[in-house]
Amino acid sequence: MIDPKAAPDTEYARYLSPVDRPCLVTGGADGIGAAVVEALARQGANVAFLDLQTDKAAEVATRCVDADTAHAPIYRIVDLRNIDAMQAAVAEMAAEIGNFAVLVNNAASDDRHTWQEMTPDYWDDRLNTNLLHQFFTIQAVAPAMISAERGSIINIGSSSYMMQEDFFPGYAIAKSGIEGITQTMARTFGPHGIRVNTVLPGWVATERQLDKWWSPEGEAGTLAEQAIKRRIYAKEFAQMVLFLAADDGAACTAQQFLVDGGRR
Repeated sequence: MIDPKAAPDTEYARYLSPVDRPCLVTGGADGIGAAVVEALARQGANVAFLDLQTDKAAEVATRCVDADTAHAPIYRIVDLRNIDAMQAAVAEMAAEIGNFAVLVNNAASDDRHTWQEMTPDYWDDRLNTNLLHQFFTIQAVAPAMISAERGSIINIGSSSYMMQEDFFPGYAIAKSGIEGITQTMARTFGPHGIRVNTVLPGWVATERQLDKWWSPEGEAGTLAEQAIKRRIYAKEFAQMVLFLAADDGAACTAQQFLVDGGRR
């Protein structure tokens, strides 16, 4: 009997190219974002991240220092919906650790809501929280990538709209728009040696998901739909991001990569 709660005991790949590479992660203080920050830092990358959660951001940075990473991650507390403040924070951190060669557009909020509850203000909030900042963070880092003639932009989407999940329409609709950003920007930036891809999680067992949304019935339904009959963990999701951040993914652009245990 497979234990659906058991995390895999796996020795993951080491990549040489991210060593000392400046990388930016949005929403890096918990969940998938924190796993990506830690994974990049453990590879020797020079990581910066943005988040709203002061205490959790400090905890992530401390864990990386305790793991004796080559570079202690830096971070700024900023609301990504404030585009001017976000872009100023990006510029400030780039001045500190170098122009970003990797962007992981991760920040999002999957709060539950129904279509009946939707108002114009909440519609704007869902799109601003889950889509707007992805484009404008790209706008902040792309000029330096163009000058360097290299870069990897990794947009974190969601399989929710593909699965026709209907318990958060504003979130799912916003996440579907991320693929439009990826396809458009991949064509725009390809001649400059910049890759743009989407990585889409299925149900990843983060602390937030388990605390806020988990139920025995929900997990049983998810596992029934997955080909792999166990939970998927943030650390596993981060491995796909690492591959695309490294030069090993140099031929991959304008692609969707699902990390969902084969859910159908």
